[in-house]
Amino acid sequence: MKKLFIGVAFAGSLFINAQEKTKSSSPITFGVKAGLNASTISRSDDRYYESGDHNDEDKLKVGFQAGVFVNIPVAEKFSIQPELLFSQLGSKVEETYSYYSSNYGFKSNFEYKANLNYLTLPVMVQYNILPQLYVEAGPEFGYLLGGKIKGDDTRTTIKGNSTTISKESYSEDLPMDLYRRFNFGIGIGAGYYFTQNFGVTARFTAGISNIMKETDYKMRNNAFQVGVAYKFK
Repeated sequence: MKKLFIGVAFAGSLFINAQEKTKSSSPITFGVKAGLNASTISRSDDRYYESGDHNDEDKLKVGFQAGVFVNIPVAEKFSIQPELLFSQLGSKVEETYSYYSSNYGFKSNFEYKANLNYLTLPVMVQYNILPQLYVEAGPEFGYLLGGKIKGDDTRTTIKGNSTTISKESYSEDLPMDLYRRFNFGIGIGAGYYFTQNFGVTARFTAGISNIMKETDYKMRNNAFQVGVAYKFK
């Protein structure tokens, strides 16, 4: 993780140096951005179990994103903005499984977070409604760097008149052999610059590709992103 942040900082310094060497008359601008992700993983299957009762719920997981961008005007109101970002995606899941017979039963409550760390390359086409206000849309390409799965498992067991409760916490590296390295999505968003340099951004990215290998169903990354941006002018 430390090497990743050093790499992003190095890329940012390259952009800053390139911007300083660019003539003042050039319309191309460089910048940095950072913010929060509210992400989840959508599934295309209906989960079915032969016995017992099972419920699960995917909730938004908060992560962060940060990186650099270059804005390239191509027409009076249109520009193209490639970005290079470190982005934390994934999902928070609450899952309950229970089974009961005449004198025995148990209930398991799982709460865990799947943290997926991506290096992403969004390429946004922006349209300036006003000089300081724009809307955007475009593809996003991602490369999975790794991640973690962390959670708690609370189990209640009933045997006759006896009830026991146990709790176990776990943390493990993401099983990379089960996930696809490359990810593809489509983003739409908007931004507003309060000054020539400083602005706020908002974007929703919908996953298109399946993030899992060899499954009968599809799992896709989805994220709503908000943040701030700074252009070097």
